[in-house]
Amino acid sequence: MPPRQDYRIDDAVFKQFPGYVRGVVLAQNVCNGASPEDLISILRSTENDLRNTLSLDTLIKNPPIASWRDAYRSFGSKPSKFRPSVEAMVRRILKGDSLPSINALVDIGNVISLRYLVPAGGHAIDEVKGDLTLRPAAGDETFNPFGSDTTEHPDPGEIIFTEGNIVLTRRWTWRQAMHTLTLPETTAIEFNVDGLPPVTQKHVRTACEELVKLVGQFCGGDIQTTILTHTNSSLTFTGAVL
Repeated sequence: MPPRQDYRIDDAVFKQFPGYVRGVVLAQNVCNGASPEDLISILRSTENDLRNTLSLDTLIKNPPIASWRDAYRSFGSKPSKFRPSVEAMVRRILKGDSLPSINALVDIGNVISLRYLVPAGGHAIDEVKGDLTLRPAAGDETFNPFGSDTTEHPDPGEIIFTEGNIVLTRRWTWRQAMHTLTLPETTAIEFNVDGLPPVTQKHVRTACEELVKLVGQFCGGDIQTTILTHTNSSLTFTGAVL
């Protein structure tokens, strides 16, 4: 029998953030690599659309952005110091820069984040063996951030995404670990598409549907989507899925 693994959102997250929704897109047997020109063109077009609709002067008042800033403040992280991932990306675009093309799966996640103004972080799960949980930190977990050789510990109470006691993402959407970095050779991935009010479950579902379409178009694979809410806060996957 393939190993069974659980993925869940702790009840404490929903208690602190009523109305929170997470779309989980699992894909196996994907063929990742450098983005083709068609995908890079979609990314650049999405960046241009963003520049035509938002400005740096009003960004922090944009409701989907403001909701993440409020969430960060609530667990003690200043959003001006630790910017939520979607805000950091949008700021970069509005300053006139373009996002670098990393690989197809990463670029697809970035397209979804920019189009829907939601975090859409991807985790390579080829080597994941333990259960996955979104929960408040106890403070004794370990985190090895991307681009650093140091080991950190999260602040107690900040929202973290974990494999057992290993932190995969600090401050909900802020910074990812080396452990599940999406590489050209990645063959199994899960995307977390997050929505805080006023973002609705319908909005998250629509973002997931487009994510599935783009992954299928550019990377192939076997893909499934689950929407996690306070009434449906967990899922189980097996080696057959991953």
